[in-house]
Amino acid sequence: MATTAGAKKGLWSTIRRIAASDRISGLIMLGFALTGLVLANLPATAHAFETVAETHLFIPYTNLDLPIGHWAQDGLLTIFFLTVGLELKQELTTGSLANPKAAAVPMLCAVGGMIAPPILFLAVTALFSQIGPGEPGTLILTTTGSSIPFSEMSHGWAVPTATDIAFSLAVLALFAKALPGSIRAFLMTLATVDDLLAIILIAVFFSSISAWYWFIGIAVCAAIWAYLVRLKKVPWIAVGIVGILAWIMMFEAGVHPTLAGVLVGLLTPSREMHGELSPRAERYANKLQPFSALLALPIFALFATGVHFESMSPLLLASPLVIALIVALAVGKPLGIITTAWLSTHVGGLKMAKGLRVRDMIPAAVACGIGFTVSFLIASLAYKNAELSAEARFGVLVASLIAAAISGVLLSRQSKRFEKTAAAAAADAEDDESIDGDGIGQPSHTTEPTTPTEHPGTLADGTASVEIDFRH
Repeated sequence: MATTAGAKKGLWSTIRRIAASDRISGLIMLGFALTGLVLANLPATAHAFETVAETHLFIPYTNLDLPIGHWAQDGLLTIFFLTVGLELKQELTTGSLANPKAAAVPMLCAVGGMIAPPILFLAVTALFSQIGPGEPGTLILTTTGSSIPFSEMSHGWAVPTATDIAFSLAVLALFAKALPGSIRAFLMTLATVDDLLAIILIAVFFSSISAWYWFIGIAVCAAIWAYLVRLKKVPWIAVGIVGILAWIMMFEAGVHPTLAGVLVGLLTPSREMHGELSPRAERYANKLQPFSALLALPIFALFATGVHFESMSPLLLASPLVIALIVALAVGKPLGIITTAWLSTHVGGLKMAKGLRVRDMIPAAVACGIGFTVSFLIASLAYKNAELSAEARFGVLVASLIAAAISGVLLSRQSKRFEKTAAAAAADAEDDESIDGDGIGQPSHTTEPTTPTEHPGTLADGTASVEIDFRH
């Protein structure tokens, strides 16, 4: 029995370690996304995959009668949004967003990074509608030849607004091992605000409000949740039931039900209480992370990209919608972020973290062009036309891969430059120590290499800083 318990504990520790790795979890989700695209378009598997995705599951005495593909989007993805809500609450209370002055630049960059992509998306689609094939004011889908009015195509303006933080951090982990922690902190703050803005965007623009009385039920569930998770001993069965009821009422009210996860996450305590050593929001987010990263997101990605194209050909890359999304994500995102960073520091008088310049953020800003999870979700909400929805999700996948490839190259070069700078500084420090300790021209007694160590901190005015200490 002890051996079995030890094996289970070891297995769970391994799973948590994999889920905590941005690199591994990001690659797993990408693998599932590509698998979904292949399974939906291979003649041998397309029918079986479609059958599974369209099989309906229902809950008696409710309007919840959804195909499995929608359960992955509306149900499983709630775990991801609950994790986002818990992390947002912690960041707003004690994390990077607790000091607005210190986080001002990345917060503004998140806004700029969400404004520029829709502008470019609309500009590109409008250009195609005027000079492309077909009647003025319409766009032709290259794969099917369907004529789509610009007014309908423009519904996808919100698709390229979101950044997928998991993939962005995975790219940093793969290609940028020597970058200062301040760049990662900047990206984390930006992505956190980006998540919050995306949640607001979904709630405002992609909800079809129905009966008002469901909102009373949502408020009651929220109040009960807030009370239960503050008890010294949390009754988890009751908490689970309340969470499920909040999800159902969100669905019935016409609000995207995944936002129920954000709501209850934001109502969870984010400071230590009842003598506990860590905040509950932080602990719950850590416990949910494996389910979010290794279950909810991969299955969602599998069905989100599992769209069938009548002719899966290179012509898809010439689609006006795909091109518009590539431009919006791979160009619009970094353009909006860097422009906002420059304006806020050179015109607005705000300051970056100590030692960081605006141009240092360009590679990380390109990584923010990786849309993926929330962009897939918005694509399915923005377009009722199945062809447009399919091409939009394909466009998000291609744009994200392009942004990841470009940022990977830029981050790798930047990382090497920082590595050389750190090595040169370490060599200078070693020479200084040799002169001070043993006399001019005499070698130091210490032969071990000097390793630079980062010490993140915050100055008196709230500005984030990173000190580099060179020790043996």
